Amino acid sequence: MIRVAYFGPDVHDAAVPRRVVSLQEDGFHVEGFTMRRGPAIETDWANTDLGETRDGAFMQRLAAVFSGARTAADSEAFRSCDVIMARNFDMLICAFEAKRRAGLDTPVIYECRDIHRLLSRPDAAGVAMRRLERSLLRRCSALMVSSPGFLTHHYAVHHADLYDAVLVENRMSGAMGLGPRPEPRVRDATKSLKVGWVGKLRCKRSHRLLAALADRFPSDVEIHAHGIPALNEIPEFHSEIDKRRNFTFHGPYTSPDDLPDIYAGMDIVWAGDFMEADGNSDWLLPNRLYEGGYYGTPPIAPDGTETASWVKDRKCGFTPGEALENTLPALVERLLADRRLIDEKEARLLALPISVFVETKGEMAALIEKALANHRAGSTDEAAGAPTSAA
Repeated sequence: MIRVAYFGPDVHDAAVPRRVVSLQEDGFHVEGFTMRRGPAIETDWANTDLGETRDGAFMQRLAAVFSGARTAADSEAFRSCDVIMARNFDMLICAFEAKRRAGLDTPVIYECRDIHRLLSRPDAAGVAMRRLERSLLRRCSALMVSSPGFLTHHYAVHHADLYDAVLVENRMSGAMGLGPRPEPRVRDATKSLKVGWVGKLRCKRSHRLLAALADRFPSDVEIHAHGIPALNEIPEFHSEIDKRRNFTFHGPYTSPDDLPDIYAGMDIVWAGDFMEADGNSDWLLPNRLYEGGYYGTPPIAPDGTETASWVKDRKCGFTPGEALENTLPALVERLLADRRLIDEKEARLLALPISVFVETKGEMAALIEKALANHRAGSTDEAAGAPTSAA
């Protein structure tokens, strides 16, 4: 059985166990090497704790990357793995440093789920970070991205022909017990319109926009937030919500166990993000698209983003343009006047194939096979004195 060393940035992030499960479902043995944002926890898979990191603490995270690399390099489980997969840029650095320390010749897959803001900066710091990224990318055997926007706006611009890319969107794992898809709902126009905000609650502007909706429609709209707030980004998160009777924070949740009830409790889900506007936030595809889509909850995505393009292609949600301070309330007024607009989008979502929202068995196997083949080809070229594969 092929053994995969999986480097994850936060063991508390639902995306980490989701990837582990998808690898296990395709027949691989997974050894986790994960950081954490919070206390150490027991996992359902073999996992080595690489230490705690904090939001917004770049220097602390950098130190954790190198201390984590030492921990991984000393592990026999790491040394015996056949493939390394690293999620996000800091863990890619960690994985390559661990590989160097252990003296391994193991193929590395880079799983890119975000383009860090440092990699998008036009200044000297950004140039230096992209040089490091370029150095690591040319040594990867495959690049897995969750959004085509990352390829179009970042990799093709800065690192053309240096990677062999595979698109694997942030879909859910069918092996994690998602439950059945719901029947179409009949919405009662006399009830409040319920707007959800789910996941990593890190965007200050989203928080302001939703609070303004709560103020604009105090009797007709309810805002329901589920997840973990980034208080370093939104220090006023709790105090502003506490001021509003129709804005409720429900706290962290367990995925996928809590998802059916969460999405059943809302009519539409906010899928916007401006934390890194004109960069990562415009290019990503959030988990809310796939979670909400599976459970029939239409998204609202700001126009001009990759998320809005995804929604428009499937005609399954709403894409108000700027200025959202005006267009978002106008959209809500339309939805309050005619709930059938939501019903139509819900029907579109529920008619789409499950594969749009749930990862297909075999995708990880195809990716691992590609990485191993690219690595073998690169080793053969080196032995023959030819240039190494750019993959």
